[in-house]
Amino acid sequence: MDYAQMALLAAVASLCQNLTGFAFALIFVGAAGALQLMPIADAANVASVLSAVNGFIYLRSHSFEPRWDLLKPMLASGVAGVGVGLALLAWLSGNTLHGLRVVLGVSIIACAVLLLARSKPRATPSPPGVLWGVGLVSGVLGGLFSTAGPPIVYHLYRQPLPPSLIRQCLVALFTVLALVRLIAVALAGALPWHTLVASALALPVVTAVTWWQARHPLQLPVVLVRWLVCTLLLAAGASLLAAAW
Repeated sequence: MDYAQMALLAAVASLCQNLTGFAFALIFVGAAGALQLMPIADAANVASVLSAVNGFIYLRSHSFEPRWDLLKPMLASGVAGVGVGLALLAWLSGNTLHGLRVVLGVSIIACAVLLLARSKPRATPSPPGVLWGVGLVSGVLGGLFSTAGPPIVYHLYRQPLPPSLIRQCLVALFTVLALVRLIAVALAGALPWHTLVASALALPVVTAVTWWQARHPLQLPVVLVRWLVCTLLLAAGASLLAAAW
């Protein structure tokens, strides 16, 4: 494992996460898989550790007023979805590595397309039941690759909500799902020491980037941020599909 490349990748993923409220695991797992820095399952475990730490630091560095009417249904269904995703990961890892790469690559590209084609916000909030469904699908992706972002990002950014609240909800949701995933993987005995070592080595990088951004926020146009993140996602997703085929 090239720890220098991994640390650089963690820094880029953390930068994008703090700018958008999501994308850490998508970029980290996708790029790690495309560059073959480590197996996808290991990259997902490292991403869970780093996402949880990154989210905790972000929430401690920013004022946070939770909207429990939004978070509770997504968290409840998301936690259930994590279990389903972990079961799928175990099956795919044991039966078809190429299939695992294809599923991850398609998920990442779909996220980029959704972000680029994001519709204008709705005039009224979606029905509450939609939050349960979106949370479940996000949890499945979170269990699979620690990449719970695509469905919930698309859904929340279409709601009539301020961007700051959306970012906080996303960070809070992803932090909890990452912790749940870590606990489940550890209890199953599927958290090898080398992933913990990799996480420990990348942790100072993630902490430093998040701390620095909290005190020196980058004033970039929203459109530019969106295109930069989408370009990274498309490159990672395309590389994974090319490697699989």
